[in-house]
Amino acid sequence: MSFPPCRCFVIPCVLAAGVWCSITAWAAAGNWPQWRGPDGNGVSQETGLPVAWSEQAGVVWRCKLPEWGNSTPAIWGDAIFVTSHVDDQRLVLLRINKPDGKIVWTREVGTAQTPRLPTLLGKNEQQRRHQAFHNFQNLATPSPVTDGSIVVVHFGNGDLAAYDFEGKQLWRRNLQEDYGDYTIWWGHANSPVLVGNLVVSACMQDACRDLPGEISPSYVVAHDKQTGREVWKTLRPTEAEAEHGDGYTTPIVRQHEGRGELIVLGGEILDAYDPADGKRLWYLPGVLGNRPVTGPVAAGDLIIATRGNRGPTFAFKPGGPGERSLDEIVWRDERGTPDTPCPVVWNDLLFLLTDDGIAKCLDVYTGQVKWRERLGDGPYRASPVAAEGRVYFLSTAGLTTVVDASDRFKRLARNQLDAETLASPALSDGKIYVRGRQWLYCIK
Repeated sequence: MSFPPCRCFVIPCVLAAGVWCSITAWAAAGNWPQWRGPDGNGVSQETGLPVAWSEQAGVVWRCKLPEWGNSTPAIWGDAIFVTSHVDDQRLVLLRINKPDGKIVWTREVGTAQTPRLPTLLGKNEQQRRHQAFHNFQNLATPSPVTDGSIVVVHFGNGDLAAYDFEGKQLWRRNLQEDYGDYTIWWGHANSPVLVGNLVVSACMQDACRDLPGEISPSYVVAHDKQTGREVWKTLRPTEAEAEHGDGYTTPIVRQHEGRGELIVLGGEILDAYDPADGKRLWYLPGVLGNRPVTGPVAAGDLIIATRGNRGPTFAFKPGGPGERSLDEIVWRDERGTPDTPCPVVWNDLLFLLTDDGIAKCLDVYTGQVKWRERLGDGPYRASPVAAEGRVYFLSTAGLTTVVDASDRFKRLARNQLDAETLASPALSDGKIYVRGRQWLYCIK
């Protein structure tokens, strides 16, 4: 839900009572409270961030993590929260002390094993009734989210739980037990988001309409963040079949024409909901493309998204309530689009990254390509982040390429860590936090 810094947008969060409040304090306090940062878009207002580092220079501390997970750390004040899946059995939440990287406490949220298939070529009818997991992820892919008083975690087995900063569990429930088995093909990965007093979760999955028995509907659901009580649940019907019904994206929130919109991409639909009651506000069907992993981003009046499985990137301007038309798409870009990394916007420029390491800069409002360069040293799974007029691209081999966030390509640095890195970076108080399979790095 991020916007270009130069346009001075204020992003709101909705309270359960329908009252709007600014969350710009999240950014001002140096916090990185959720997946993709203060505004959910990978953009930070941080200053004094490092440009160059290595395993030998610039690393303030390294914290050994129980292996492993791909979730991005959530940071508030001196507390860093990380989830992990240990020995393919225990699902844990850790609080790490930000000044020195020491683990303050560890809590076991639940237990589960990661079901996997011997091949990624497809699933038979019986296998479609249950989720399996891609080799790139396990049950600790969804990122935690915090508001400074509680931290909420979600794991791929359906466990959803809230803790206070002292490690006391406030509540716990399991979404598979509540709403049925996940049928997403390659493992539930959507992160929860906090919107005022609500924890919002999205499940986009194979409806199994062509199979005998009941369908497995997709849905968006909100729970009270203090008690875990269900506040609303909205079914998300789609005509997408089999794996095309999946979506691995996390909802974003924006304010538009005086109201809040919770925007969701998946199942060949882009749509928006009222965060207060779950009512669908508008929807764009026909966004054809298999199982999107890269999520949408908001920029002014535009929603920018990539159709799944390296489909076209497009900018959409919703024209009103109800069903919208593909004619409202402002521009499309079909060459070299991402499958996994999310886009990031800085000022009027959109930065994209393919999984094999081709970075691209486009004009946000026209889609005109400004530059296209191969970064190399892929593959890439982490989403880029932007701050101080720079964009940081992190490869799975621990290499961060820093480029100038301008319409002319300028490489500023190539920084190598000895780590396997699929999680996206977090920025806080002038430092960069990189989560690897074995270590959490603090870089200054």
